[in-house]
Amino acid sequence: MALADERRTTSSRKLKIRWDPALDDAAQKHLHSYNQNGTNSGSHSSPENERAPLLDCTSHSSSSSYGAIFSKRLQSVTLSNSTQIQQLLHDTARASLWAIPAVMLGCLLNILDGVSYGMIIFPTSAPFTNLGPMGVSMFFVSCVLAQLCFTFGGSGFAGANGSMMIEVVPFYHILAASIAQDIGEAKTAEVIATTIVAYALSSILTGLSFFLLGALKLGALIGFFPRHILVGCIGGVGAFLIETGLTVSMRIPDDDFVINLRTLKFMFLVPHNLALWTLPLGLAILLRVITSRWNHQLIFPVYFVVIPVLFYVIVLATQLDLHELREDGWLFDISGGDDGQSESWWRFYTYFDWNLIHLGPIWTTLPTQFALLFFNVLHPPLNVPALSVSLNEDVDTNKELMAHGYSNILAGAFGTVPNYLVYVNTLLFYRVGGDTRVAGFLLAIATTVLLLVGTGPIAYIPVPVVGALIFVLGIDLVKEALWDTRHRVSRTEYITIVSIIVAMTVWDFVIGVLFGIVVSCFFFVVQNSQRRSIRAVQSGDTMMSTVRRPSAQRAYLKEVSRQTTILRLQGFLFFGTITYVEETIRGIIDAPSWQRNPVRFLVVDLTMVAGVDMSSAEAFVRVQRLLAAKYVTLVFCGFKVDSAVGKALGSVGVMGSEGVELFSTLNDAMEWTENVYLKAYYRSQKLETSIPFALPGRQDVDVISSYQSSQNPAGSPRRSMLFEVGSRTIANEIRSPPMFEDTNTEPFLTFVRAFSSFGDFDSSHFRLLVPYLQRMSVPEGFVLWRQDDTSDGLYLIESGILRASYQFAEYAQKIEESMVPGTLAGELTALSDLPRNATTVAERPSVLWKLSTENLHRLETEEPNVARFFTHMVLKSAKIDYDTLLAALAGRQ
Repeated sequence: MALADERRTTSSRKLKIRWDPALDDAAQKHLHSYNQNGTNSGSHSSPENERAPLLDCTSHSSSSSYGAIFSKRLQSVTLSNSTQIQQLLHDTARASLWAIPAVMLGCLLNILDGVSYGMIIFPTSAPFTNLGPMGVSMFFVSCVLAQLCFTFGGSGFAGANGSMMIEVVPFYHILAASIAQDIGEAKTAEVIATTIVAYALSSILTGLSFFLLGALKLGALIGFFPRHILVGCIGGVGAFLIETGLTVSMRIPDDDFVINLRTLKFMFLVPHNLALWTLPLGLAILLRVITSRWNHQLIFPVYFVVIPVLFYVIVLATQLDLHELREDGWLFDISGGDDGQSESWWRFYTYFDWNLIHLGPIWTTLPTQFALLFFNVLHPPLNVPALSVSLNEDVDTNKELMAHGYSNILAGAFGTVPNYLVYVNTLLFYRVGGDTRVAGFLLAIATTVLLLVGTGPIAYIPVPVVGALIFVLGIDLVKEALWDTRHRVSRTEYITIVSIIVAMTVWDFVIGVLFGIVVSCFFFVVQNSQRRSIRAVQSGDTMMSTVRRPSAQRAYLKEVSRQTTILRLQGFLFFGTITYVEETIRGIIDAPSWQRNPVRFLVVDLTMVAGVDMSSAEAFVRVQRLLAAKYVTLVFCGFKVDSAVGKALGSVGVMGSEGVELFSTLNDAMEWTENVYLKAYYRSQKLETSIPFALPGRQDVDVISSYQSSQNPAGSPRRSMLFEVGSRTIANEIRSPPMFEDTNTEPFLTFVRAFSSFGDFDSSHFRLLVPYLQRMSVPEGFVLWRQDDTSDGLYLIESGILRASYQFAEYAQKIEESMVPGTLAGELTALSDLPRNATTVAERPSVLWKLSTENLHRLETEEPNVARFFTHMVLKSAKIDYDTLLAALAGRQ
């Protein structure tokens, strides 16, 4: 029974033994007894619903190893009971038997990978000629170490398959060539020893990087690296593997393979050479044609088992001599002789001699080591989440990175190459039943046996098999980089991918990686400089604050707020985008625009700005000087002084300068500018103390007055506009109409301010309304009502400030609305008799006139005409107030 069909159930850190109908009756009785007496009596399932192995070698904790689980199992039984011990051994044996298909497949995949990739760890040029078998041994050592580390609790995937990172091969060839050049090819032993130490150092550096990323929980940061650079590097590896497939198939050194006329003649005009590389290339293409029609996970391994069988069938049928085939390049010559004798797997350890190792050449390879490290750390953070989704298993990416750290540090300590969790191998391993740690452990043992057998069998592996394997992977990687991404990336990203592949192919991989980063940075600057950082340019008359004001003040502000311009920015402001922003601001204060609409305030909203570089910050210094010359106040909003944006602007001295203001939100900034306009008019008319007047928010609103000494009011179009508009709007509010006997008494003045702008104002109705009102004084901070409270009436504000806070959803942004003298509060909920939709607090000591719910009902009964008139006036006022509120909110989207 395949473990892939098993439906496993786990409980927090508890091992479960479950019912299996394949057991005999005695075993079933024993299992029933264990489930009743043990800690997991309720975990077994019925025979009809589940046919599963008795030993589930996974646990709820992703860190539990098979050894730990086995120890817990031993503790859960009575050691004196030999029947239970026998049952435990029986369960383990059954789990091992079920894992055999997966272990066989895993071994086959390791053999194919080891032969194809281990053979090319070292270059084929001098002095590394005939080191392919030693590379295979290093491959298997790294594979065994990774498998053991992942199996014994390192990975959350019970059947994780560890193997060598094949993408390191191009970088290793660069390392080897550099070391050989520094030491000298004549010193063969010293070059090889130093090269192997450099390989081991790359494993240690990779392991430390993985461990730190996992320990500091920074695995998610890899996702922020541009994906197309990695795709370009993958394509470069694919191109390298295709080139390597040609050199391996034709048995020529890497250094001798240069794309020129001589090489083309050697490849195409010599029939023997043509057959050597076209046969494996044709086998690789044939495999991809087959898998394009039939997508089964076993096609790949079976295909490469059938090819050697067919090869030797042909050899036996034609009675070809193996010695001649080896000399002609159809079989590997691993010993340099004719007998093809195997060398010991530990041969590479004989080179770890301090007398042979040169530290200087290793030091010169550090740039290549860091490029290799950069490429290595990008893979597991991408593979692990993808495998988690494919297997429907939840694992901790940071924990997996720490496991990669342990396995690679261990690989470096054992003098071998980097390794990682292989996505494809693990997925295939799971699908044929390798989803337990028993299977992973058995795979490690089987791979160790392959290591101990030695490299002798490699001499009988046909070269076209290895060449086809290398061609398949190379073609797949190039296809993934160039073909699969053609409709998924932008044109500039695709150009970057192609340029990285070309740079890696023409020069080397380090230059290709650096070139890709430089090209990406260039395109980033170009693309973002073309994106306008200005979300919108708006006028103050369409972006009024959420302050509830009397209709006369609102009419005044509607006109004079045209002197306010709002510039809403977005994204990251840097030298490529700030130029357009600066040009736009200069256009606002240029002569033609200034004649049409002179500006008093320039509000710069940076709410959606992620950051500001030094060039952008210095541009705002130039803007502030330009605006100051025109007596325009620069108002920043959307950030705090201690934020990244605030620190950037503060570092150049623009914050705190004269003529610069800062508010946390756009609404606060607009509220402040409106207060400035209002106070400027009242102060010019010397009426600040003659009428109830209050402004919400900050009170340092003497900006316009500060310019009086430098400007002639009569000659200033901006100040003239304030006076002219005020005489048509606010002046009507100040001059009380002769509709009451005593126009200086309350609440009549409040009625006038609240409702006089409506054409059907009837003083007689308000006179009848006064007995139903209750005057009340509330201190600062007094809560009149909270959201969802039952409505107790509506309020007319005689003096002071109220502030309402609307919270429409749990995680939604809170909306605040100020209410000044001459406005209403709580009117809609009072008239509709519904719960309060906001929390209202007295921002300053206030005097209110309350029409309670009881008095409203009494008014409707005793004075129905007055009640209808008053309700009509309240609804008119509410409609205007809420239109203003909605317009203000809509303008902030």
